[in-house]
Formats: sequence, structure tokens, C-alpha cells
Amino acid sequence: MKRGFLIVATLLVLKSSAQDSASVPFSGMDLTWINGQTRETDNPLQLVDKQSGETILTGMVFVDGYYNFDFTRPIDNTHVVSATIGRSNEFCLNLAGFGIESYYKHMIARLSLQFGEMLAIAQDEDMSVAHGRNTSIADLKYIREGAAGYHFDKWHGINVELGLFNSYIGVESYFMNENWSYQRSYVSDLTPFYFTGARIQAFPAKNVKSELWLMNGWASFDSYNNSPGLGSANLWRPSENLQLAANFYVIGSDTRDKPGVLRFHHDHSVVYRYLHRKESHGITQAAFSLNNHYGFQSGDGVLASQQYARGTALSHRVWFHHDKMAITLRGDYITNPGLYMSLNPSPVTPNDFTAAIAGVQNQQLSLGQGTFTFDIMPSQHFTFRLEYGYRRANVPYFAGHGGTTSPDGWVDTPTSTWKPELQKDEHRVTLVMSVRI
Repeated sequence: MKRGFLIVATLLVLKSSAQDSASVPFSGMDLTWINGQTRETDNPLQLVDKQSGETILTGMVFVDGYYNFDFTRPIDNTHVVSATIGRSNEFCLNLAGFGIESYYKHMIARLSLQFGEMLAIAQDEDMSVAHGRNTSIADLKYIREGAAGYHFDKWHGINVELGLFNSYIGVESYFMNENWSYQRSYVSDLTPFYFTGARIQAFPAKNVKSELWLMNGWASFDSYNNSPGLGSANLWRPSENLQLAANFYVIGSDTRDKPGVLRFHHDHSVVYRYLHRKESHGITQAAFSLNNHYGFQSGDGVLASQQYARGTALSHRVWFHHDKMAITLRGDYITNPGLYMSLNPSPVTPNDFTAAIAGVQNQQLSLGQGTFTFDIMPSQHFTFRLEYGYRRANVPYFAGHGGTTSPDGWVDTPTSTWKPELQKDEHRVTLVMSVRI
């Protein structure tokens, strides 16, 4: 894992300021409260054409740092089984970067660069780049999003794009401060953060978005076989207080040297704000978020009854003090027999978990998690967060005090007769500061 200071980027999709606001999808709605959605209502990083008033470029800067205290105090300071947090008991700049985006004269251009610790957790685990030559992780891992496309004035807009995109699966965002909790739920943390491919993004109505995807594979830069994956994402906001989404990933051939093993995944979510008292001096908003996920692999001797994933996450959030503070409670659960989605707690050393992957294809893995999150948000661009999290597995899966790297915690120490120390549960407290402009 990388230490120290890290940097990441993205962009904010904004329509032209000259465009009729009545036709802009979701315009006029307060979406800042939604789980996985930015709470920014304005962006100072814009370049505008003075003659037409049209926005030429929109920029974004993001910086996220944390201190994660693991009560087990592993000797290698490595936090495992998380695509959000990679270290423990030390200060880390997790993710930072910058990006630009343009919808100028119907052209779509998007480029955002990222650097940091979180890349070692997510992108470095992508082995699809070993399929053939002329590509590598170093070529792509620092690009969070990069796409070229064209916008058509049909309905409320149709966008056709090709490139590297954020994943559409899961209700929670790649950017942690957009989520109600810092550590993502299992149903979001174990599903893709990015796809490479092409998409058609259509807005048939002002409050409806539907996308069709053709991609290289499941959370991959390249493809593991010669057949592409197909997907769709569908979003409906009947009012600013309710968001409904349903997403599908189908016919994905994502198992090395086994093109006959096909993957199907589906998730759907409901995010509902049932209380909104803007002028209140106490509680100002209250909402819940429910995300359910189901998927499986099947074919070439693999049975869906032995290799599947099923999970759910339920969050409840309350804002107070003029939306400057918030408290979130979340509980989530996932089971993944066959372990094909699971993160390996110690991939570079022998352990009981890797033995289970190699020898028992219907190995059971069930994970539960609970979090309590307290946010202080003095502005729409800054978040101070304090979070307690508890996780438990049905098998030893989380780091014990002996760590998961080597006998003394260093990567160059021999591990021939050593096994990582794994335990069934984990307690942590995480302090976070993040800025997004």
C-alpha cells in the first residue's frame, strides 16, 4: 500500500448557462441531500463565453485525508477488505486530484486525473491489463474519467460517449464525501468503481435518465475474454424528495480463460427524504437510503447456486443546525459463496482464505457491517467527519494484531512459514477532512 499524500480528480457535469433551464434534466430540484450526490450548488471553477453566456469549461478539485484508528492495531498498519480505507493508525491523504469537463457547442470532453492511496486498493487490483500487451495499469490508473462524445438535442438530451467512466452500479459515489458514510457499504464497495467502454445516455423526460452500456468488463480496463459486457442504468426522480434507480450488468465474461462463465448483476435503490424543514433551528432534514444487490456467475461447470452475491444496505440520516451538521446510521450485509467478488485480505502471502478460493468453490462468506457517522459541514465545499465502524464475518477475514504482510510487517521479510493473522471482527474510528470545489 502507498503511504502519505495522495491526489485525485473529477468533473462536474453542468449544462450551458445559455440553455433553457426548463429543458435541463433535473433542474429546479434540490438534489444536495441524496446519498452519493454532491451537495455543491455552485462551482466557482467555470470558464464562460462572454458573448453567448455559454459555459466552455467546468473544473473540479478534490482532496480527501483521514486518520483511521483500528482497535486491533495491526503491526503493518494495513487496513484490509476495504476499497475505501487502506491504512490504519497513521495520517493519510487518501484521494486527491482535479479535472475539467466541457459541453461546448454540443461536444463532450471529460478528463479528470487522480493520484493517491485509494488507487493501490482499487485500480492496482485490475489484472485485465495482463491479457495481451500494449497496455498497463500505469497507462490508465491515474485517469479517473476520460471520455469524448457528442450531445444531441433530442427529448431532454441524448449523449453518446466513449472512454473510461465511473461505474453506474451502486447508490454510493466514488467520492467519499458525497456519501452519507465514509466507509462504503459492502454492496457498493465490492462492486465496480469504473468501466471502460461506450454509452448512450438519454433523458426522455426531465426527471428520467436511461443509459445503455457496452464495456470491456466488470471493473476492468481491458477484457478478460473476447466478449464484451452489456449494461443499463435507469434513474427516475418523480420529485426532489424521491430517487429510484435500477441497474443491470449482463452477459459479462469476466473469468480468466473461461469465456463460458457469464456474469449477471442487478441492483436497485430507493432514496427518500421524508422530512424537510428548511427554516427549522433544530432538525432540518431526515431521509433514508436502501440499496439491494443480487448477482451470480454461471456456465462452464460453474453453478449460480454456488457462486452468487446477495446483499443490502440501509442508511438513515438526520440533518440539523441549518444543515451544517448531520448524523447517519447504516447497517449492511452481503453474502458471496464462491468468493468471486471478495477482496483478499492478504493476496501476497499464503493464508486460509486463498486456500478456500483455490480448493473449495462453494466456500461461504457472509459479511455484516454497522457504522455511525457524524458530519460537520460549515460550507458546501468542506466536510469534517467522525465515523465509528464495526464489521464481522463468518470466517476469519479481518486483520489481527499480527497483520497481513509478514512477521514484522515489512514487505521484504520472508514469509515462507508464516501466515497472516486474521480474525472475525473489526472495530475502527476514522477522522476525515475533505474539500471539493
